[in-house]
Amino acid sequence: MFDIATWRGRKVFVTGHTGFMGGWLTTLLLTLQAEVTGYALQAPTDPSFFAAVGLGGRMARSVIADIRDLEALTTALHAAQPSVVFHLAAQPLVRTANAEPLLTYDVNVMGTAKLLEAVRTTPSVDAVVVVTTDKVYLNRNWDWPYRECDRLGGKEPYASSKAGAELVIDAYRHVYFHSADGQRPGVASIRAGNIIGGGDWADSRLVPDAMRAFHAGRPLILRHPQSTRPWQHVLDPLPAYLSLAEQLIADPAAFSEGWNLGPARQDARPVGDVAERLCVAWGDGAKVEIEPDDRVFEEKLLSLDSSKAHGRLHWRPRWRLDAAIDETVRWYRRFYAAGDVWALTGEQIRAFLAAEAGA
Repeated sequence: MFDIATWRGRKVFVTGHTGFMGGWLTTLLLTLQAEVTGYALQAPTDPSFFAAVGLGGRMARSVIADIRDLEALTTALHAAQPSVVFHLAAQPLVRTANAEPLLTYDVNVMGTAKLLEAVRTTPSVDAVVVVTTDKVYLNRNWDWPYRECDRLGGKEPYASSKAGAELVIDAYRHVYFHSADGQRPGVASIRAGNIIGGGDWADSRLVPDAMRAFHAGRPLILRHPQSTRPWQHVLDPLPAYLSLAEQLIADPAAFSEGWNLGPARQDARPVGDVAERLCVAWGDGAKVEIEPDDRVFEEKLLSLDSSKAHGRLHWRPRWRLDAAIDETVRWYRRFYAAGDVWALTGEQIRAFLAAEAGA
């Protein structure tokens, strides 16, 4: 469990705060009374989690700018003078990466390099946590989960761009941020699983596609029902983000490395199984149809070994997949009924933190 008192009044800089996961992280930080500055492009979808909960008006500052604009990014960092930086700004979609590989490499690789370059000139920063993906590993489609020491790689632009970001992080860490010599900041990367939760409206993702289809009374169309992924609620890895940042502040030499944050092994399930569970949670005759499509390459098997985070960060996933699906569907149901999703988001965060504290 992270230390709640550490975050009260702490200055935090979040890139990608208008996105799905960045929005949830920002909301959690606001719940903990941190002073949050966000830096990102306009929300990438309409609707969006950012707009639905009115996040822009609740934080210290929301800067709308491009992560590739080094001057604007450096200016924003200098103005915010943060202690902790969470980097989530990215091009996060596999299909978009296949259609626009140069954009994807520019945002995911060079965007990360420019964030770290801006950090070099911002002395207030004590810790940088960069969120990549579980897809950074060279996927051999084997049955056992990947460990942090396994080879990085990628057979399509999205995965390889994130593996490239990991190499940038490692180079900056060793050349510019000499944590072994006691210099700051500590810099670490986090490789999380397939994230689900309320407020994601990205294209070609299982849950958003399902929620749009069910709300419209249409079947969900699946193209790769046998692909197995490590599913987890968006809240599940966030305590580890905060705990890792705390450890980077206290001992940068010991924690400046890559970290897996996957769900329980049993929650690495086929897409088809998760889709059927979404149907049950939604009700109202929701159903799935299969239309195979091999035009877009997707790995078949992927899971993470999070033993290091379990042992050294004392982190465990708290919401099993069935609970994560139920809470996700409840959020979308509230949104589509024009209900108060800010209140529900806060309720889910408080319930999650209570489970975290009581574990």
